[in-house]
Amino acid sequence: MIELSRNARANISPSDLTFSWNGCHRCLWLYYNEQIKAPLFMPLVSEIAEMQEVSCIGKTSAELHPDIPEGKVLNHGGFVMSKPIEVDGAPTPFAIKGKYDLVMEFPDGTYGVIDCKFQARASDKGQFYSPQLEAYAFALENPAKGEPKKISSLGLLVWSPVKIRGNSSGNFGMELSCNWYPIKRDPQALQDRLAEFIGVVTGDVPESKANCDQCKYIASRREILGNG
Repeated sequence: MIELSRNARANISPSDLTFSWNGCHRCLWLYYNEQIKAPLFMPLVSEIAEMQEVSCIGKTSAELHPDIPEGKVLNHGGFVMSKPIEVDGAPTPFAIKGKYDLVMEFPDGTYGVIDCKFQARASDKGQFYSPQLEAYAFALENPAKGEPKKISSLGLLVWSPVKIRGNSSGNFGMELSCNWYPIKRDPQALQDRLAEFIGVVTGDVPESKANCDQCKYIASRREILGNG
């Protein structure tokens, strides 16, 4: 059984299975073992994301995008937490915990997870985000509390700017394109990623990624100022 230190983080964020995993594993290790993470400044991201999600509340799939399977938005911005994750059949102290964007309900009684994205240019990044959406699906199908939901569909709803409309005598508006990128279910790939992820954060301190700006900043600072 894996034992965690007092400062260790036991809840795995779905987004860490993509962005953090594909970044510096030393920084990832520090976050999950010592709760140390570089601050992020991302102006307007949360505001735009909230506007996008709210605009989808109560909408049918046809109102969001004609290629989304027939259904209706059931929830938005919900928190999920899974049962403990198992690796090679053995329980671990880790669980998935996060906040999804949209959950859709389909006529056959199954559900879908949609992640809303605002991209400068529309492109299919489903392969990159697949572990994140699979993690939400895992938590919904294996909840720590409540009834499980069968997830039959995953996908990205991507908005991208096209042009500005309006003039100075009224309100300006932004024309957006809307694209749907379905993601094929792959629970085994998630299990493989979770096994690797847990192996890294519970192992020895990894080497820094060669192009990690945070690690380069820390090393340069120490070189100039010593350990002060």
